Amino acid sequence: MDMNRCFFLRKEDRAPKWRVIDANGKILGRLATQIADALRGKDKAIYTPHTDCGDYIIVINADKVVLTGKKLAQKEYINYTGWMGGKKVIIAKDMLSKHPTKILQLAVKRMLPKNRLSDQVIKKLKLYVGTNHPHVAQV
Repeated sequence: MDMNRCFFLRKEDRAPKWRVIDANGKILGRLATQIADALRGKDKAIYTPHTDCGDYIIVINADKVVLTGKKLAQKEYINYTGWMGGKKVIIAKDMLSKHPTKILQLAVKRMLPKNRLSDQVIKKLKLYVGTNHPHVAQV
């Protein structure tokens, strides 16, 4: 192998795959790091930071993810509109009951780098509450 050469993945050479992950009983943070790495392609040998070389991820049973400790009652998701009185706080327990997939989506999105490529990468994440998903043909 020539040590004076560097490998860069071109857009036309990438071949993304579809992966199915079952979130039943998995810890939220550990699952989110695995998903974020797979979305970016960091678990592959052909990883290139400036190119989207990751896979498509389908997460089933996203509502059955586990939060350790007292996070279910104490973790807060805060949204501020910028207006006076526009601060909205929702607890993880309420978020899990109202929007079951949003907890995992926010965890993965906040683990991605804050750049233009992350907007493209997060679109490859598909979250579903039950075991059924419409991507059977891709898998």
